[in-house]
Parts: sequence; C-alpha cells; structure tokens
Amino acid sequence: MTAVAIAGAAESDLGVTGRSILGLQAQAVTRALADAGLTLADVDGVATTGVSRFSATQLAEYLGLRPSWTDSTFAGGSAFEMYVARAVQAIEAGQCSTVVVSFASNQRSARSRSLGGVVETHTPEAQFETPYGPLYPISYYAMAAQQYLHRYGGTREQLAEVAVAAREWALLNPAAYRHGAGPLSAAEVLAAPMVSTPLTSAGCCLVTDGGGAIVLTSLERARDLRRPPVRVLGYGERTTNTSMTAVDDLTVTGAVEAGRDAFARAGLTPADVDVAEVYDSFTITVVLTLEALGFCGRGEALDWIAGGRIRPGGDFPLDTSGGGLSYCHPGQYGVLLLVEAVRQLRGECGQRQVPGAEVALAHGTGGILSTHATVLLGVDR
Repeated sequence: MTAVAIAGAAESDLGVTGRSILGLQAQAVTRALADAGLTLADVDGVATTGVSRFSATQLAEYLGLRPSWTDSTFAGGSAFEMYVARAVQAIEAGQCSTVVVSFASNQRSARSRSLGGVVETHTPEAQFETPYGPLYPISYYAMAAQQYLHRYGGTREQLAEVAVAAREWALLNPAAYRHGAGPLSAAEVLAAPMVSTPLTSAGCCLVTDGGGAIVLTSLERARDLRRPPVRVLGYGERTTNTSMTAVDDLTVTGAVEAGRDAFARAGLTPADVDVAEVYDSFTITVVLTLEALGFCGRGEALDWIAGGRIRPGGDFPLDTSGGGLSYCHPGQYGVLLLVEAVRQLRGECGQRQVPGAEVALAHGTGGILSTHATVLLGVDR
C-alpha cells in the first residue's frame, strides 16, 4: 500500500456542452480541488493529455500554475490510471505534494470525432491494414470480438449483456447521458445499426463532451482535508502493441500483467474487490478485461456475467456510473473510472451506491487493446 490518497474528485459538465476543452478542464480541476477543500495555489503537479501537443504545459499556463512535476503521457484511455502511479511515485519521492490528474474533451460539440478515426499512413503497420479500410478503433475491437465468439462459442446476445447492464446503472445516475432513455434489452442491442460486425452502435461507447479530475496528496495531509481520503493501494500497467498486425491472439491482453502487478502491490486478490470500474469502450473490452484481471477464467466471462450479476443488485457491481456505454465517453474515459471509484468508496452515489464498498478497482484500456493500467483503491482504515 502507498502513503498517497485521492483527496478530491469531480466531473466537468457532460454531454453536449458547447464549451472549449480548456474550459471543461478548468471546470473539472477547480471542482475537484473544491471537493478536497484545496485551491489552485496548492497544486504543484499536473498530469493531463488531449489538450494540445504540450498538454500539461498548456493546462498549467491556463490555470496560472508553475508545477514542479508534470506528465502528459499519451496512452489513450489508460493514461489516467498510469498517471496515478506516476503521481504516487512523485509525491512519495518529494518531487511534488499535490497532483491534479485531469482530462476533458468537447468532441461532440466540436464534431471532432470521425467514424474512421485517425489513419497514420506513415506507420509500418499501415501497409498491411489500411488497404482493408478498418474503422479505427472500432473494427479492431470487432475483430477481437469475432475471434472471441468463434473460439469460445458465445453469442452476440450474451455479449449484449454488458450494454444492457450499463444502461441499468445509468438509469440510477442523473448525470448519465442515457439517464432518461429507459432500459435497454439485448434484442435492442442486436437490432441497432451494425457498425463493424459483430458490434452494433449499442455495443459501442458514446461520443460526448465531458471530463473529470482527481486530486492526489499524501495520506497524512489528506486526512486533514474536507473529504474522507481514498487510499491508493496498488497499480500496474502494460503496453503491448500499436497494431493488430503484431498480435498473435486478440483475446489475450496486457491487462493480465497490469492487474497481476496491481494486486501484488496492494496485497489483494480479485475476490477482495467490492466494486469494479472497467473501461467499456466496447462490450468486448469488458469481457476480455474481466478474464484478464482474474475475475473469471478464459472463455468464461459471457456465462459469468449472465443472470444479472453485473447489473444493479447483482453480486459484482461493474461500471456503476453507466460507463462509457451509457454515462459519458469523451474520447478518453479513464479519469472518470477513477472519479466513480472514489465516490463509491466515499458512499456518495445515491441510488447506485454499492453498500459497504471498501475496495475498488479502476482499469483503463487505450488504443486498440494496446495499453492497460490497473489501480486499486481503498477506504482509509
């Protein structure tokens, strides 16, 4: 266990905001600091990405900060769990005392997200992949889903349970983009427009504005602040591939090693987790991650999540905000996994609160199953 805690957590405005990226970032950061009972004057560490070429520099200048430590590693949706690890190390080393980890995007208002994604024709793998016209990243996750269903004999209806459960959680979260949309059935997931076989639009994450931030400081200091501290218990990460060309087995991800390291550092096992916030860019992402983290065996996830296990009232609370599928997905979702995990451990989630939650897991996935980072958090005892 580390001697560092999360002292504050907050979202920016979500959905369709009409705001700038920096405006949303400022909302997230100042709200998280207010949640902790701190101000910008207390911040000497900044970790962010997605603002510009020099994201941490840009945000620091915008907020009037001169940080002694920054990180703007770009690793997709897992970057924020990676930032937690770096922030813990920096605080424990005395390089800084108070770190803000943040992200925001206005991709829906700005219409900056395209179905085809970003194609980098100069990369080595492009010669093998670009001629087939894949949608980035959807087609790559779709290939992983196809291989998984073929290998283990699962069905698209079973896979749809991930989206159905996410909607059930979103109905309990007033901030969720799909909060008022009503329940979602497996039949509706399957009948939604096909985007990249076997993934329909209902099996793909939202495209929204939004963002969030968390504030990390020493556990000793956090105990004197406004909110109950949430301890950082352990962390782990792996970077595996930039392309699908290099992957031998699309059903095995670096979450295996990332989770193993996080549990080892925390001195915990998957059985100790009370609530899990797992990146759900697509329904298949959740299935592969649950198996990789050791919550069930290889090829078992579709049966394991059946029967309402991951829905409200089930025995494995998963993506309790509604996730990227029904709550919010601003392009990189990892920081909001941490925000929800913190709120669950502080008992602040109202109708969707998991009773007695003491250990939470947040796991981010970036790229095309390329980067993987796990963080374990716990209440302060």
